[in-house]
Amino acid sequence: MYAAVDLGSNSFRLHIGKHDGDAIRVVKSMREPIRLGAGLDKSNNLTEAAMKSALACLQTFRATLSGYRLDAVRVVGTAALRLARNAGTFLPAAEKAIGYPIEIISGEEEGRLIYMGVANALATPGERRLVLDIGGGSTELILGRGLDIERVESFSVGTVKQSLSFFTGGIIDPGSFEAAVLSARSHFEDGAPPYHRGNWRNAYGSSGTIRAIAEIIERNKIGDGRMTPASLDALKRRFIAFGTVAKIDLQGLRPDRASTIVGGLAILIALFVELDIEVLTPVEAGLRMGVMWDLYARSMHRDRREESVRVLAAKFHCEPARASRVALEAAALYAQLKPASDAYTKLLAWSAQLHEMGMVVSQTGYHKHAAYMIENADLPGFTAREQKAMARLIVAQKGNLRKIGDALAEPDFAKAVLALRLAILLMHARIEADFSELKLRMKNKIELEIKKGWVAHHPTVSYWIEKEQEWWDEVGVDFSLKTSA
Repeated sequence: MYAAVDLGSNSFRLHIGKHDGDAIRVVKSMREPIRLGAGLDKSNNLTEAAMKSALACLQTFRATLSGYRLDAVRVVGTAALRLARNAGTFLPAAEKAIGYPIEIISGEEEGRLIYMGVANALATPGERRLVLDIGGGSTELILGRGLDIERVESFSVGTVKQSLSFFTGGIIDPGSFEAAVLSARSHFEDGAPPYHRGNWRNAYGSSGTIRAIAEIIERNKIGDGRMTPASLDALKRRFIAFGTVAKIDLQGLRPDRASTIVGGLAILIALFVELDIEVLTPVEAGLRMGVMWDLYARSMHRDRREESVRVLAAKFHCEPARASRVALEAAALYAQLKPASDAYTKLLAWSAQLHEMGMVVSQTGYHKHAAYMIENADLPGFTAREQKAMARLIVAQKGNLRKIGDALAEPDFAKAVLALRLAILLMHARIEADFSELKLRMKNKIELEIKKGWVAHHPTVSYWIEKEQEWWDEVGVDFSLKTSA
């Protein structure tokens, strides 16, 4: 069983699902309209009221999750948390409330997961398709064929901001609607060409907003009942006729969702125009289903992050033999250090494989360039937190350790840094490591035991280890070396 929690800009949602044959069957679903995006002040800080309601919701979700025997749980935050300047203050309390780590994912990763959910729900494996998802704080466009994504892009326009900016006080008039549509079109017009109708066969809408609009059109017999330009225009005229959000009375539209649906309709009309869409089909799948499929894939050892690392290593001409050697030896050293958990095991392996990618920029400061690129790249499957941890490992691969600040206070991270540095040291000293002849421990201090013959056969090893002792001494960690017969 898997659980996906989506901390969206409009609503917090929870899915608990069970893999069943070729599908994931949802056994429990919850939704709370937290309106986190509307809880951002003018400085893009979450207000106390917004954080309080969010924490209460997360505690409720925790109680629900505790009632199931779950194989894996993933909690993701989207546009509002990407934007919130005080997210770093809010997250520790939020993680405590729900009992799981919270990953703030990029818009591109959000799009990847959305597409994964949609593609697994559709029984058309070779179909070229466009998937649209209009969220509270962002809109994702994904182009793909079958299960494969060809292009994904996230645009910083969503239902919350569009509603608050153009339908002030809930007033709906022709001028406001026209301005809301034009504003949305301005976000998409430059990036629209790759997603134009000539590049796909069918278009699907995956978000709750799109599904709600489709239901309103169908239940109120607007146009021909499908989402077409004519139906959307007719719905727009219905909204304008009501005059205010408070007066909207349509089957399938709950009063608490009316304001965001109006903003979402403006965005959807803009997309129809810019992408030349004739018909959009709603699909009952999206981010949460994608998260659960991703968890299932990882359990089957099909981790999308592995492919991202391979692609990045090839793109930046990492020498495979050197990268593989450092990765294997870092893993062996890390195992000797007996970390408390496996939280850094994969991150260390991937960091080792990518540690020289910055050499395409500089032969001396390559570790700094590699760290910057990894922290800021769009890496499918990775969270911002994972990329930051890898960036810290890579920037710490050589030279002084002061540059990673207080990160060494976390014992397992410090052990990962030590393992990576020593693996690189062994490669540079051209030592084919025999780990029966090398013992490494790290508690209050670092203790390294090597065979005397190493020094005789590899003259530079004494120099490298002496430098390593100096670097660790600078951050208050004693590094002792012992040679044995």
